Parts: sequence; structure tokens; C-alpha cells
Amino acid sequence: MTQLTGRPILEAPGELARPVLSALLAGVRTALLGLSVVTVPVLGLWVVTPFADDGAAGALRLASALWLLGHGAPVLRGPAGVPLSVAPLGLGLLAVGQLYRTAGRVAARGAGRPGGRGAVPAVWAGYCAVACAVVAQCAGAGEFRARVVADLAVVALVAAAAVAAGARRPGAAPVGVEALERALAGLPAGVRPIGGAPVVRVAALAAGAGLLAAGGLAVAVAAVLTAVDGGAGSAVFEGGPAAVAGALLLTLVLLPNTVLWGTAYALGPGFTVGAGTVVSPVRTALGPVPEFPLFALLPEPGAGGWRLAVCVLPALAGVVPGLLLGRAAPAGGGRAAGPARLEAPWSAPATAVAALASGLLVGGAAAGLGWLAGGALGAGRMAGLGPVPWWTGPAAAGWVAVVSAPVAVLARSRALRAAAGGRGRPWRSGVPLVPGALAGTARRGALLLRARAYSVVTRLAGAPGASTAADVPTASGASTASDGLRAPGASVAADADAAAAAEAARAPGAPGAPAR
Repeated sequence: MTQLTGRPILEAPGELARPVLSALLAGVRTALLGLSVVTVPVLGLWVVTPFADDGAAGALRLASALWLLGHGAPVLRGPAGVPLSVAPLGLGLLAVGQLYRTAGRVAARGAGRPGGRGAVPAVWAGYCAVACAVVAQCAGAGEFRARVVADLAVVALVAAAAVAAGARRPGAAPVGVEALERALAGLPAGVRPIGGAPVVRVAALAAGAGLLAAGGLAVAVAAVLTAVDGGAGSAVFEGGPAAVAGALLLTLVLLPNTVLWGTAYALGPGFTVGAGTVVSPVRTALGPVPEFPLFALLPEPGAGGWRLAVCVLPALAGVVPGLLLGRAAPAGGGRAAGPARLEAPWSAPATAVAALASGLLVGGAAAGLGWLAGGALGAGRMAGLGPVPWWTGPAAAGWVAVVSAPVAVLARSRALRAAAGGRGRPWRSGVPLVPGALAGTARRGALLLRARAYSVVTRLAGAPGASTAADVPTASGASTASDGLRAPGASVAADADAAAAAEAARAPGAPGAPAR
């Protein structure tokens, strides 16, 4: 009886006895959290907007449409059913990140418990249940309409991928490493980077991060130039505080799209803003574009000119993966804690093949992200916006492979020379930059010049008993004064000359210097 009365009537969702029900509620909670991130700002803007055309139902429909677009699910706009498929990747990253974390927590909590194996699919089921309600609310007649089957399929697919990635067991190999290792194992023995899948993946991630940084820098420079020119670029800012807030929020959720567009621009192929248009460093040809702050960052139509300098950024992004691969080549791709393993170092062709493999990975990712960042903003001419995947992908792969391959081979050669020179020698020891005799002469001359300068300054200061020009000490430190006495300044200078002579005698390449 005490045990029965001591238990609470209602328990927290994370402490329920049935893991499946707890995971189902976790999926529902994750979906509602992402939906609230969209709904609260939209309802707030509807409240502060004077003379709003729609009621609260229209604002909720707009929030539902934005939530679906964030998952990549296209919606229809207006009575004519104009397709709208530009996904705000900011909302998509938020949804995928929340699902990833929720699935990881549920998988860790359900490990080794009865019924724990079905907890992870329950997270997906709970998320999809909320998606069904959102699609049903947005399916009727209105300004934005959902396509029931297509939208549910897209949301379910995105949720399944995020949940599967988050539920991977701790310590498992990263996604794609095993497939990459099998692909590299099929190469001939002379050009096979043995055990190189992990480092190739890291190099590809580094190259991708560098390309994204290049795109972000291009967008930042465009924003600064637009602000300096004083062009507002949009009539949205004349619509009052509500219009400005809405434009800023939409700009924020579209910021990842903008960075990807900037990356495609830096790579060279650029992107399109409607049919028959192109925005690239080589040439810019535009037509009428909608009034939106991000479109104000587009360059002026015409030839590239100085804008071609932006193509240097992808070249810089290829240096880091080359260095990573070159440093891993002497160890055969391994990461031993002690000295580098030299039993099976990569050959120069194998190192170049690893760089090419990382370039192919970056190219595939660039093509996929370019496709996700674009879409349709209407019918007719505005049916295609964003990077063209079959141009952006090969350009990214080419930039990374062409730059990283020679850098990796050079870094490999330097690492092998440093390893062959001994553990305690610095990496420069195998390649003397200045001959020993020249280095010793330069050091001896610098020390003697310092001693002479100190002696001159002492005499000009008028020290008592300062020596005359005839009393200037020689390089051996002996004075020529007739009385055998030295002034204080001359004594210091002579000591400095003696130290300089001793240091010069020990310098490499000097006569009588000890052999090293």
C-alpha cells in the first residue's frame, strides 16, 4: 500500500515506464517546438500589422507553409496554384538538428531496456503525426496550399534521415567512411591510399568549410559595397516596422541559402535569378527581380572586371585539405600517438588520388546543397533560381582537386624528409636555406656593427676619458692607447667586440668552427 500511494499519479514523459510512448511524445514535442519557432513570429507580425488582409487563420496557414518549406516540401501560392519551392534552409537546419538530438537521446536512454529497440522509430512517428496535422490545416483553399501526398512524403523522408543519423550507436564509423574505404580498396595497389578514408573525409570537410567561408565572405563584401553605395535596394523598408521586421526575419532564415549562392558565385559558375539570367564573376545578366533585401546584393549587369578576384578564395580553400593529406601520407593515413609510422607511407600518386577523392566528395556535396538552396519563386521566368547543380558540383571538385593535389604531394615530400632527418631535428633541417659560410659571415658582421655603433654613441655622449678615434678597439678586443688604460666606453665596446669575435668563431662555416 505504501508503494502504491507513494507513486505520483502523473509521471514526466522521460520517466514513463513504456519507452515507445515516451519516444512518441518526444517526437511530437520536437515537431511542435520547430513549429512554434515559425508560428510565434508570424502571429506577432500579424498582431502589429495595421489593416491586415487576413485573419489569424491566414497567419497560421502562412506559418504552416513556411514550416513545410523548411523541410523542402513545395507548396502552391495564389488562386492559380503557382509553385513555391525555395526552401529556407535556416528552418530546415533547425528541424534536422532538433530531430538529430532527440533521436540520440532516445537511443541512448533505450539502450539495454525492454522495448528500447522500438523507441527510435516512435520519434519519427510522433514527428510525422504533427506533420499530418500541419498538412491538413494547410490543404484547403487559401493563399498557400499544401500538396498532401508530396509534402508528407518529403517531411517523412527528411525526418527519417535525421532520426537515423542521430540514433547511430556511439563509436560507430562516420557516415560514408566504410563505403569510401571500399571504393578506395578497389584501386590499383600503386595508387591506393591505404587506410585513407577517414583522412579523406576530414580533408573534404575542411575543403567544404573553406568554400562556405569563401561564399560568406563574398556575401559580406557585397553587403558592405551595397551599404557604401547607399542603395536600399528594396521598397520593403518603406512599409513600416512590421514590413521591416518581416523582411529581416525572412532574410535571417534565408541566410544559409545566400551563403550557398555566394559559394557558387566564388566557384565561377554563379547562379540564376530567373530564366535567361546569370550572375557570375565573368558576366552578370539580369532581368526584373522581386523587391527583396537579398536581391539588392546582386552585382550590376556587365562584364566581371575586378570581380574575377573572388575566384582566388576557392583556391585558398584547397590548401588546407592538401596539407592535411600531405601530413597523413607518411603515416599511411593513420594517426598514431607516437612517431609517424613509416611502414607503409603513401606514394606520391596515392597522395594525389586521395586529394582527387576529397575533391569528388566536395563536388557531390556542392551539387546537392546547390540543388537544395534553389527552387521556384513563381511561374514562368521565376521558375528557376539558385545555383545550377551540374555546374556547381564539377567546379567545386575541380578547384579542390587542382589545388590540393600538388599541395599534398609537396607536403608529403617535406614530411618524409623531416622524418628521415631524425625525430629531434626541425622540419627545416633537411633543406638549408642559407649556406653555412654566408650565415656565419652575416652574423659576425652584425655583431661587429653593433659593437661599433655602441662605441660611437658612447663617445658622442661625452663620457669622461672617452677614447679618441685612434683608441677604437680592434675586433680582437685589444686597445691601441699608449698608456694602456681604456676609457669606460672603450672598455664596453672592446668587450662587445671580443664577444662578437668569439661568437663569429663558433658560427657555422667559419674557419676553425667545430664540425656538426
